[in-house]
Formats: sequence, structure tokens, C-alpha cells
Amino acid sequence: MPRFSVIVPAYKVQAYLQESLDSVLSQSCTDLELIAVDDCSPDASGSIIDEYAARDPRVTALHLPRNIGLGPARNAGLARATGDYLIFLDSDDTLVPGALQAIADRLKETGCPDVLVYDYARTYWSGDVVRNQLADRLTEDGPAAFKLTDRPGLLGVLMVVWNKAYSREFVEREGLTFPAGYYEDTPWTYPALMTAESIAVLDRVCVHYRQRRTGSILSTTSRRHFDVFDQYDRVFAFIEARPGLADWRPVVFRRMTDHFTKLFTARGRLPRGTRPEFFRRARAHYRRYRAPGADVTATARLRHGLVRLGSHRTYRLLAAARTLKARALRQTRAGLRVLRTALLRLHYRIQLRLPLREDYAVFCAYGSRGYACNPAAIEEKVRELAPHIRTAWITPAAYAHTVPSATARLRPGSAAHRTALARAKYLVDDVGCGEKLLKRPGQILLQTQHGTPLKRVGLDLQDRPAAAPTPDFTGLLRNIDRWDYLLSANRHATLVWEKALPSGYTTLEYGHPRNDIFQRATASDVGRLRESLGIPPGCTAVLYAPTHRDYRRSQPRFLDFERVLRDLGPRFVILTRAHPAYDTPLSQGGSPRLIDVSEHPSVESLCLASDVLVTDYSSLMFDYANLDRPIVIHADDWEAYEAARGTYFDLRTCPPGAVARTEDELIDIFTSGHWRGSRSAQLRAAFRARFCPYDDGHAAERVVRRVFLGQTEDLPPFVPLPERHPAPAPTTATLHPQPRYGEFERLAPDRV
Repeated sequence: MPRFSVIVPAYKVQAYLQESLDSVLSQSCTDLELIAVDDCSPDASGSIIDEYAARDPRVTALHLPRNIGLGPARNAGLARATGDYLIFLDSDDTLVPGALQAIADRLKETGCPDVLVYDYARTYWSGDVVRNQLADRLTEDGPAAFKLTDRPGLLGVLMVVWNKAYSREFVEREGLTFPAGYYEDTPWTYPALMTAESIAVLDRVCVHYRQRRTGSILSTTSRRHFDVFDQYDRVFAFIEARPGLADWRPVVFRRMTDHFTKLFTARGRLPRGTRPEFFRRARAHYRRYRAPGADVTATARLRHGLVRLGSHRTYRLLAAARTLKARALRQTRAGLRVLRTALLRLHYRIQLRLPLREDYAVFCAYGSRGYACNPAAIEEKVRELAPHIRTAWITPAAYAHTVPSATARLRPGSAAHRTALARAKYLVDDVGCGEKLLKRPGQILLQTQHGTPLKRVGLDLQDRPAAAPTPDFTGLLRNIDRWDYLLSANRHATLVWEKALPSGYTTLEYGHPRNDIFQRATASDVGRLRESLGIPPGCTAVLYAPTHRDYRRSQPRFLDFERVLRDLGPRFVILTRAHPAYDTPLSQGGSPRLIDVSEHPSVESLCLASDVLVTDYSSLMFDYANLDRPIVIHADDWEAYEAARGTYFDLRTCPPGAVARTEDELIDIFTSGHWRGSRSAQLRAAFRARFCPYDDGHAAERVVRRVFLGQTEDLPPFVPLPERHPAPAPTTATLHPQPRYGEFERLAPDRV
């Protein structure tokens, strides 16, 4: 008997069905049966199901002799199910990797409840992924299992069948089945939640709910949307047959009325000329099932009153008035934005005519995403070596807490921001100060860049339009011409910058200031960071940080983390860090040994806390090599990446450590110990010698003395590689109970 029976009904979904079935069969939890129901589909859905059944014994192909609709098709699959728990998945949706294992773990933690509710995210044809906005109702705080009366807010979560797992014993005991018609989920989900003796929640996205551009039921204009009335008749009949559920009648009544009004105003659902009839039937249901005690807001009370009176014309007029009001507000806000922009431009022009402030420096990093990277290390050193220079940091309110209290904060787009750009003598950035910056004579602009380039940049992208961040190479050159200094970490980077970003700037081949901390952090610093990240003592922490794929809009699925953790064993922890270009994390945190650190503002602290880096083509490898800790390259799509973006050398011929071309090879590198073997150490030593000659802990001091203090001689000499002592690896560090602060304060847990 399998743990899960996954039921997937299919009708006219040949374009999506394979992806849906693959998402089930590729789950790390393999204790399942997949019942795929061909609802007499006229396309190739039936043959696709047969192909999967022929090659995987876990798949049961069920072909219906005639089309009976989604609800009855689910019933047909339900009759064949043998699993402990039932999971329904629409054939154009997908399970996210590791979802079944996370569900299985949560069921075990909560004592095998009747129903487990988990989260979902909408995936749009444009590539956008948006999590359920009511995810806060799935918080796992409080009792592990409960009744609906303890958390009635669950009725506010999308009332569909596919975001829940159901005990098959519970379903059979309550006699739950699906009716025919649209909105068939309604008479299933309400009874299931109201009668369940135990409910649990899982605060994790387990389903990607596809928002199809065309073809979905909810976007179809049809009289079948009138089926919603019959479905609510069934819900209230269920309540009336069970007197113990009478207290739920007001809640269901309110939800029913809200559902009716939403359908009435939705575009493209009700056929032309049917709205009066729909409203009349809504009024009849309102009067039939009206229940005192329904808690509604003032706005909802007006809508409900109009439904009760049957005033569909008034309702439509009010809806139109709300639309006009919203449009007027948008236009007013747009006008105010135009006026504000004009005033700010005038303010900026006035500030440009005032004298420069010789003692003022403005910093920014990662496009105003907080205190980080090379600019942060330089700013900190300016306050130490040049205290006569006042510093300010450009950051939105969301990242203001990352900026030291001694540094002024400038909100992007504000008048203070424009004043700073116009009058500060020193401007330091790692992206660009914007095309609208009018650099004045006497201003000094230091461009620090993000790291050593492996992927092609600048003018070297002219023949790769898919990878170029902008097709305006003339504007790019105009921006470069404003630079006075460009920071470089090694000779390779210098040669790339001068060719791909040609201009008259001065290259400072000083190393990367952000890496100074690697040479100065202590064992206690490392231990404190690991504790703040939740890394268990004695575990090997793998920092997994892949880079952006120019040839993909959405974030690819890089690894099956559940499988990797299972094969590596309990002494390994994976820290997953998504590239900033993606809005979604790499992992959903289904395991305590899988920690998402995508929002962590300091990648340097993550490097210090980890034992080994796994990456692909990210420049982070050049920085991490300064720690002299193992690096593993997972290059599973080198040919595609090289074709789309292009690289300056073949990383596979001179890697910083072991190279894996597949997930199996990656696992083998760790299980065999090759990741920290002698050959990996030799490769790392050669890599460090080539790319880390200047990152000796004094890069920031060199920059400050040269740029801010005007010194060209007596700069700190470069410390040779053999004489450097980077922060000890966690597995060899002797941790002390009291951390040392001072210069490491920048990476404190409340600020990193």
C-alpha cells in the first residue's frame, strides 16, 4: 500500500500533461501511485498517459468511455486509489521538487491528521511566480493538529481540492465525492474541512498553480458558471444533514454571497445578457440560505444588501463607479509623480550650481540593496582612516537597518539623494550612478565592480544580444567615461576591463576590499555566524550559489536538494542562495538541513560560515578561493551557458576544485571525499595563485589611501599567498564563547 495516491484527471491538456506527470514521478519521495485519468480527451492526452504507464509501474492509466467532467473523473480515480493519503493535482499544474517528502514529514510530525493544508504559488505564462497572498494563515505555530473551529481563517484560503492531502480512510468514512459541473471543489472542500477531526498545515509551497493565457475553465465564457448555485445547494444540504455543523452556516453563507458577487463582476465568464438572470438566482439563494451572525465588513454589507434586494443594475453602477474612482486615483497619482519629478530635476539643477563638498562621500551597492560588497568595505575604511570625510549610503527603507549608525542614509529618488549626487566630491558604486548623473569637474567616481569576470561583459556582449543587459552600448560607453578609477582584483580582470570597458579611467589593481574580512575574521567570528544561521555544530555546511542564466527567463531547477541531502548523510547542511535576478528562493526549506539564505545581505558572512562552496559560473568562486577552502563546480549546462553568455576561459580546464557535470557526479564527489582531496587542493592552489594575488586583507586601505587621501606611495605592500592566514574553516576552528567585535562588527547577525 503506497503512502500517497496522486490523482490527475486529464482533458485537452496535451501541452502541459507531461510536465505535470514528471513533477509527480520525479519526487524524492517515491512511495506513491499515480492514477492518471483520461476523461475521453480528444487530443493526445490519453496516449501520453499510456506512454508513462508503460515505462513506470507506479502509473495507472484509466481511460473513460465518454467525457464526464473534472469532478466525476476524479471520482473514477478515487475508486482506484489504494494509498494512505489522497492528493489531487490538476493536469496543467505541477508539484514542486521535494513536495511529497515535505508533506510526508509534516504528516508524521502532526500525527497523521485527516486533512493537511499546504501552500501554492501561481505561475504565469510570462514566467512570473507569485506565492499565495494568504500564506500567513498556514503558519505552523500553535498546536500541530487542530479542528477548523480553532483556525476558521483556513476557509479564506483558496477553496480548491489540490492544496490539501486527505486521509483516504477519512474520505471513505465521510463519503466524500465530487459532483458534476463547474466549481466542483466547493461541495468537497467545505465538508472536508468542517467534518475533519484533525487538520494540520504545512507552510511551504507544494503546488505551482498554472495561470494559462487561454483555455482554463475560469477564463471561459459559458452558462456553466451558473453551476455554482447547484454546488452551494449541495454544501448547505450537507450542513442541514449534520446538525453539529449548524454553526458553520453563517460563514458559508457569507462566503457564498462573496463568491456570487465576484462571479457577477468578473469579465469574460457570464455570457452577454445573462447577468440579470444570474443576479436573480443569487438573490434567491441569498434569501433561501440567509443566516444571522454572518460577520461582514461595511463594504461587503452593501454588496450583500444589493444581492438581497436583487438590484443588479445598482450593483453594476456601483462597480462601475468604483472602477472610475480607481482610475481617477491612478491618474491623480501619476500627475503628482510627474510634478514631483519636475521639482526634483529643478532641485538637482540648482544643487549643481553650488560648490562641491570636499569632505563628503556617497556610496551605493547592488543597485541600492543595502550596505554590502566592495563599497561597504571601503566606506568602513574611510571612517577609520579619513574621519574628516562624511559618508552617506543610498538605500531604501527596507535596507536602512544594514547601514552603520555613523553613516547617513539617503532614500533613492529623494531631494537629499539628488543633493548628494550633485555636491559630494566622492561617488563610489559597483553598478552605476544612473544615466541622469551629471558628473561635475572635481568629482571623483570610483567604480568597484562585483567581482572577477568569468562571463563576458561590456562591449564583449555586442554579438550576444540575449545576454546584454542593454542594447545601448553608446550609453554604456558614456557611463564608463565618467569613471575616474576602476577597481580590479587581478591581472585577468584588468585585461578584461580595459578591453570590454574601454575609457580613460585609472585601474587600481589592489584586490577586492570586500574580501579583506576573510583575512581578519577569527574562529569565534566564524562560530558566531554559523550559530546565527542555524548550522548545527559539527555539520559540514555546503554553500550552494549558482549564477543567473541569460538564456532562461525563470529560475531553473538546479538540484534535487532532498535527494542530495539524503545521499550525503545527516552531517551535511546545504545553504541555498538564489541569484538576485530571481525573485524566488532555490529551496522551500522542507528539511532543517536545507537553509535558504537568498535574502541574507552579506555573502561574505555566508562564505565564512560554510565549509565548501558549490557553484557553477558565479564570480563568487574567485572570492571564496581566498579562504583556501574547497570549491566544487557543478557545470551541467556549460555548452548552453557558453553559447548564450560566453566566457573568457574554459573553467573546466583550470577549475578551483573538482568538477561535476551531473547531479550524480556531484554526489559522488562528496561521498567519495574527492571534494577535499589532494587533487582538489592542487587545483585550488593554482587557482588562488592566478586570481588571488592581491586579496591580502589590505585592499580597502590601499583604495582609501590612494583615492581619498591622495597617496601614491607607501601603500601597504602585498602579502604573499604563503604568508596569509585566512579565517579558519569551521571544521578546524577552535570556537571561543565570546566573539571579538571591532572590525568584524560590520558582519554582526543583526546587520548582515
